[in-house]
Amino acid sequence: MNLFVEPVGVSHFLLVGAVLFVAGVVCMATKRNALGVLMGIELVLNGANLNFIAFGSPYFRETSLGLDGQFIALFVIVLAAAEAAVALAIALNFYNNHATIDVDRADELKG
Repeated sequence: MNLFVEPVGVSHFLLVGAVLFVAGVVCMATKRNALGVLMGIELVLNGANLNFIAFGSPYFRETSLGLDGQFIALFVIVLAAAEAAVALAIALNFYNNHATIDVDRADELKG
């Protein structure tokens, strides 16, 4: 079974979702500034969304409506929007205190 000669199916979506997920994990592990880490988190969430939609497709299961993956992906998109807003507020506050967004500079705790 070769993935490059068969029509686009669930396995193709799962492969792209896994690549996005791994790219996001690598981005989170290697980036030193907060914006790079946030981009990695977004890649991880998008890879997970693609896998949720692929698992909810009617080609994978004929017994359901196939909308459960889309509903979970919609919930993750709302969660990512809230996460981006909170993370942007934290990054702006960190920049005001340290004049940089390098996460290695965060060495003190203030109340």
